[in-house]
Amino acid sequence: MKRFTPSEIEPKWQKIWADDERYRAPDESDKPKYYVTGMFPYPSGAGMHTGHFFEHSIVDAVARYKRATGHNVMYPMGWDAFGLPAENYAIKTGTAPAVSTEQNIANFTNQLQRVGASIDWSREITTSHPDYYRWTQWVFTKFYERGLAYQKEASQWWCPVDKTVLANEQVEDGKCWRCGSEVEKKSMKQWFFKITDYADALLEETPALNWPEKIKTAQTNWIGKSDGIIYKNKVRDTDLEIESFSAHFEAFTANTFVVIAPDHPFLPALVDGVDNADEILAAAKEMVIKRDSEGPGSLANVEGIFTGRNAIDIFGDEDLPIWIANYALADYGTGIVLCSAHDERDFEFAQKYGIRLKPTMVPIDPIEAEKVKNLEYCFTDMADGVLIEPKAFEGKIAGSHRQEIVKYLEHEGYATSTIKYKMRDWLISRQRYWGAPIPVIHCEKDGAVTVPEKDLPVLLPEVEDYEPKGESVLASQHEWVNTTCPTCGGPAKRETDTMDGYACSSWYLLRYTDPQNDQAAWAPEKAKYWTPIDMYVGGDHAVAHLLYVRFWNHVFYDMGLVPTKEPVGQLVYHGLIQAEDGRKMSKSLGNVVDPLEVIDAGYGADALRTFELFLGPINENSNWSSKGIAGVHRFLNRVWTITQEYMEAEKGDGENTELTALQHKTIKKVTRDIERLSFNTAIAALMEYVNDLYKLKTSGFSNEWQAPIESLVQMVQPFAPHLAAELWQQLGHDGQLDFEAWPTWDEARTVADTITVVVQVNGKVRAKLEVAADASEDSVKEAALAEENVQKFIGDKKPTKVIYVPGRLVSVVVK
Repeated sequence: MKRFTPSEIEPKWQKIWADDERYRAPDESDKPKYYVTGMFPYPSGAGMHTGHFFEHSIVDAVARYKRATGHNVMYPMGWDAFGLPAENYAIKTGTAPAVSTEQNIANFTNQLQRVGASIDWSREITTSHPDYYRWTQWVFTKFYERGLAYQKEASQWWCPVDKTVLANEQVEDGKCWRCGSEVEKKSMKQWFFKITDYADALLEETPALNWPEKIKTAQTNWIGKSDGIIYKNKVRDTDLEIESFSAHFEAFTANTFVVIAPDHPFLPALVDGVDNADEILAAAKEMVIKRDSEGPGSLANVEGIFTGRNAIDIFGDEDLPIWIANYALADYGTGIVLCSAHDERDFEFAQKYGIRLKPTMVPIDPIEAEKVKNLEYCFTDMADGVLIEPKAFEGKIAGSHRQEIVKYLEHEGYATSTIKYKMRDWLISRQRYWGAPIPVIHCEKDGAVTVPEKDLPVLLPEVEDYEPKGESVLASQHEWVNTTCPTCGGPAKRETDTMDGYACSSWYLLRYTDPQNDQAAWAPEKAKYWTPIDMYVGGDHAVAHLLYVRFWNHVFYDMGLVPTKEPVGQLVYHGLIQAEDGRKMSKSLGNVVDPLEVIDAGYGADALRTFELFLGPINENSNWSSKGIAGVHRFLNRVWTITQEYMEAEKGDGENTELTALQHKTIKKVTRDIERLSFNTAIAALMEYVNDLYKLKTSGFSNEWQAPIESLVQMVQPFAPHLAAELWQQLGHDGQLDFEAWPTWDEARTVADTITVVVQVNGKVRAKLEVAADASEDSVKEAALAEENVQKFIGDKKPTKVIYVPGRLVSVVVK
């Protein structure tokens, strides 16, 4: 019998697949299209570990299954190649990022080919190649034409280690998402994409997305739409006026003080002329540093300092002291907030610093109402709270009269209604070398002018020193920087910032549809055929990338370049495969498992792929297990062995309804599990199927086994394609298993006409009965007691008990 040898089988089929390009997806087909891919990887020097490959195991299983179910499948691959690691490596070693990136891509490609990923390599893209970023730059120019790209002076997050600006979503707990160093604020002239123009459009489409609820919630919260009102208050003894935003204004006469963010640009003007202005500003700076370095944890304890200024209360006779508070955010609302007894942080802040509070909303329960009036606790229920002032709303439920309150405030001239968003425009400027140059030329006469399409791409120049000096490396490339204005022909300078890497990854799903096009980013007719993507698989970027790719697609829809507003049909968000020690796999921790080492250890790629999908539900985290993969290898070996035994056996004739029922029942189970992406239970069902086949083969093989064995091979194929392809060929098929129709089940045949019932006497198996599936309990018991071998062990004794477990067991007890 031939042995199962992955080291021979897998290279053989990988070469066949590469040579015949069977996974190349045509742009036209009579079959329904199915576009599936994972979030393309950043090609790091370390290569992929087994945790990274989990995503590709999922995608490849889906792609292979969909081909078998009659779809024209596109599974492409690309490289998110711009980024800081390649540039930092260049700073350390002098190796150009373009060189190290290509080396890393070659390593990643080898890994993916070694695991048998059914990728359409004809669609491969690399974001750092000029033929790609040319079109990223083209998109920038189109955004600029539509008023969606602009430049302004702004205070931005700055990473002092990476020496670059960061977007809000790239700051995690006060630290740089990339290097983990503490970030700070720095005022610079920056380029932005106006994503806020699409805030409502993105929110409107979010509920209908076939995405995990946690991702939709994260995006909704990030956009943070709030209907509210804007107040204007004069600052006592000055010519200044402050604007404040409130989304919870129902108890509007309860305001007794004001807080302003410690990094609010208006703060220096507000405290100008106050005796201890320097002390106030220094304290504010300390708050910002603490908040930026500690992240949200720093807000657990409210902190503040009085500005020495008071706002005139438009509703009462007492002034509102203006305080700086660490929990006020400069980039939400107006950065200035009117505060009351009906917000928990305001309440805590006021009690800490002895600031007056005045409750004007209470619970319906009169006892609880008295407690609120006596400031025993903070009452915040704006939906069901009862207003006790002003007179116009006395006794009314706050939430039920929200719109009436808005009309009242506007009619009386107290405030104006407005909508605010937590989301800010997308900062895209980066003061680094390894990114797509922003295609703008600055002219003293004409200002900022986008580079004409005929002159794209604006190529990155080759440089010798990659070390940033507080401004882009490109700024020192004078020959590159100095150019002519495309409008007037006069002397001008190129923009020296490069684009955030997320720009390149916001449209790559569309480039996959037409990767060789040198006349356009993609042909709209190809986008119409392939998009929206049917399934997008990833385990990262819940907000940033996924929000940006939606934003760009909405713009493209408005430009008439894509058929739908939303780019992604189904989003599959997977968990992590962690190291065997339960920690995240990391080179620095020394707990990384290299997929090639697993393959070369004798387990093979099929065992790796199958094991990763067998670990548990794909949306949950799991741990690598060296024992577990050995068990999966044994399972695949059993698949191989029983197929070999069947092929070599002398086959008789005869019908076995139990075998047929087992086949159809398993096809039903595995198919339904794969459809709902429950790969672990599908593989478990295949393991059970193999175990049952081993039990049935004790009665010998017949020609009727051909279909159950072929079904086994076909169902294993999405998980273990090399093994399946080899067995399919050995079973006498010349065709490509990849495109063989997926096995189907007949519901009527999922139940056998007869069943096997085990008969035990005093706990030991003494016989097996073949009985009708619908046989009555009495008839099964009678047949069991009449069985010759059972009679031998009962003798002349009378059974004290005869227990029947329907469809499985008859247990006879004698004394």
